[in-house]
Amino acid sequence: MLTSDQKTQALKMIADAVIESVKAAGKQGAPGGPIYAALMVYGVSFEQFQNLMDALIRIGKLRKSGNLYFWQG
Repeated sequence: MLTSDQKTQALKMIADAVIESVKAAGKQGAPGGPIYAALMVYGVSFEQFQNLMDALIRIGKLRKSGNLYFWQG
């Protein structure tokens, strides 16, 4: 079983990977569907995906327009 610190570190790594993926998409934006599909392979539920993306928007790392996510550099 993972410790709280290990869970926190795993979540940070996932968030960093999502941010880097959205950043790599550039000005065209990154569609949410493929991001979710990539995370779903690792057992991330749709609700967890939505919570993660909402959190990244709230803290100013990403912006959302329609179904596209944009890096907020």
